[in-house]
Amino acid sequence: MANVRHGTVKEPFIHITKNAAMPFWKGLLIRASAVIAAFILCSLLAYFLIGANPGEFLKTFFEGNFGSNAASAKLRIWKLAKDTAILLCIALAITPAFRMRFWNIGAEGQVLISALASVAVVYYNAGRLEDGPLLVLMFIASIAAGMIWAVIPAIFKALWNANETLFTLMMNYVATFFVAYCLVKWTPNGSSVLGELKTGHLPSFGHDYLVLILVVLVTTAFMFVYLYYSKHGYEISVVGESQRTACYIGINVKKVIIRTMALSGALCGLTGFLLVAALDHSVTTTSVGGRGFTAIIVSWLAKFNPLIMIGTALLLVFLNHGAGQLATVFRVSFAFPDVVTGIVIFFVIGCEFFIRYKVHFRRKTRTAQVADNGSGGGGGALDSPGDNEKPDIVPDKGGKLK
Repeated sequence: MANVRHGTVKEPFIHITKNAAMPFWKGLLIRASAVIAAFILCSLLAYFLIGANPGEFLKTFFEGNFGSNAASAKLRIWKLAKDTAILLCIALAITPAFRMRFWNIGAEGQVLISALASVAVVYYNAGRLEDGPLLVLMFIASIAAGMIWAVIPAIFKALWNANETLFTLMMNYVATFFVAYCLVKWTPNGSSVLGELKTGHLPSFGHDYLVLILVVLVTTAFMFVYLYYSKHGYEISVVGESQRTACYIGINVKKVIIRTMALSGALCGLTGFLLVAALDHSVTTTSVGGRGFTAIIVSWLAKFNPLIMIGTALLLVFLNHGAGQLATVFRVSFAFPDVVTGIVIFFVIGCEFFIRYKVHFRRKTRTAQVADNGSGGGGGALDSPGDNEKPDIVPDKGGKLK
């Protein structure tokens, strides 16, 4: 009979399990707590690094977004809304591709080439067309340019499985140098500064930024419905989950890839058109200003949900404006404001772990009986019966139990 020895089975000190579906309000509370904790830490760093007390730090940060008086508050809030709208529009453009697991890193170039197309229409047709037809032509040219720039890597991905991340990233540089070349050709003095175009401006209703903001809000609603309640949105999700499954149920994966990237390029074209017709009325190699890459963070933080992207885009623009005010008021380099922005984003991303998972700590050690077969090789089972266990009941030759 096997010997029985008593021992302890130690559980891990930390045990991580996946959380069940968390209520929306609870997840929102965790994210808000993370932002508050990040600002507390940043205010302490400001005290030790630049000599600003926490109250002064927070006041300056919020003044960067809401101003210090009624007159500046109005200007700051409109600027906050305008920058949020542009960033949101780019994030909406890359979201369909990301839901499909097509890593489109080329939004920067797609928006820039679209803005160039709008400017080219105005440059070659100024004085020959009225603003109405000119704006329509600008819109068509921008959408077409964005779609072409996005479909090129999509075709290579669909037909030859090219790496879309590198492909779209490299096309950003091609777009930048092409814009630089056109600016050199359009400015005989060699300044490469085109200046503000006198025609091709969107009409203003109430405020210069109002049309821009309304267009982006309508686009956000459209994308939410498209991604969650349309057949195309369903196909995008299936292809993103598994291309084999998509093929098995009859979805043409190549067609979906090209069609989805065409949509992403069209939305980038819309952004380029808005930049030229509603904001800058010109183009430079830095017109997009890195927002094509910032939009990736916006989309990921929102988990590719267009409605939640409104909040994430607002958060990132809020951080950018506040950080800029810190650099101006305290006369420090932009390194410190960038650190502040990075800390807040780190806390926001880090809190997602506590939303998805639960951390358990070891409370006590469990004692168990381990069976030993006498050979030293183990093979026993935990919590096995002892020496006083009853023998098995087996039938005798007559079929009776004993």
